[in-house]
Amino acid sequence: MREDAGNGCYDGGRSREDMFGECHAHIFMDGVNYREAVQRHLHGVDDRVIRRHFKMYREKGITFVRDGGDDLGVSERAREIAGEYGIDYRTPIFAIHRKGCYGGIVGKAYENMKEYAELIREVKAHKGDFIKIMTTGIMDFDTDGGITGEALPYAEVKEMVHIAHEEGFAVMCHTNGAGPVADLVRAGADSVEHGNYVSEETLLMMAESDIVWVPTITVVANMFGCGRFSDELLHEIYELGKKNIRRALELGVHMALGSDAGAYLVPHGQGLLDEWRCFQECAEDEDVLKARIFEGEEKIRKKFRFF
Repeated sequence: MREDAGNGCYDGGRSREDMFGECHAHIFMDGVNYREAVQRHLHGVDDRVIRRHFKMYREKGITFVRDGGDDLGVSERAREIAGEYGIDYRTPIFAIHRKGCYGGIVGKAYENMKEYAELIREVKAHKGDFIKIMTTGIMDFDTDGGITGEALPYAEVKEMVHIAHEEGFAVMCHTNGAGPVADLVRAGADSVEHGNYVSEETLLMMAESDIVWVPTITVVANMFGCGRFSDELLHEIYELGKKNIRRALELGVHMALGSDAGAYLVPHGQGLLDEWRCFQECAEDEDVLKARIFEGEEKIRKKFRFF
């Protein structure tokens, strides 16, 4: 991280007053009810939903949005509309997951590497900006916060990343757990989304790599007091998450802001501001923190785009 003290701007020409980009969103979700959000697009993409969400970003001054994709055609349509709102919008079109594993809510499944490669070609045909793969489940807030399902084996993850890179794509990975995140680093993935429960060893590996971590920690914080899950468990997860973010910043891990906007109680637009407040709790020097976040975001902007 470097700061240009002479003109008050950070590397890449970003001003202290510039707004961050939203590096992890789901434009088809509404932050309230996933099933109802899906229903709105089952018989054709509802442009009114997309426009409503883009207005929320514009009101907050957010001009960069990286989506996580969907299997409804919403994010693909959103890319066509985004320019009307002054938004630089990137999408993988849909996420890719192994059949029977977590990921059906945002994408398409494969059973073998041949089918995976076919999905890569489909993304390319639709001019997707990058590839998103799902290598683990999610945190189980109904029990102990553990990760649902089993992680994909390293050899499979490595092959998936390799195939995507050979086709010219950067790779965004939905991944949780110290071991699975370490596998991403070894496989050469370009960004890790969520990354809950990383260890010191994993953070050291991340710091020595070019991977960008997008923690989406506000997903946890925004559920405090909602009554849906145990507040005690949520606070435990949140404090551990902040500890890991703080340590990642100390070690020099590349990081960017992404709120998982559209997820439960994470509104589009406001979600990014909520994520920023969570990060502010993890660092004392706000100017240094901003510089670090802008640096990570610039890496995402440069890599995660249609070639």
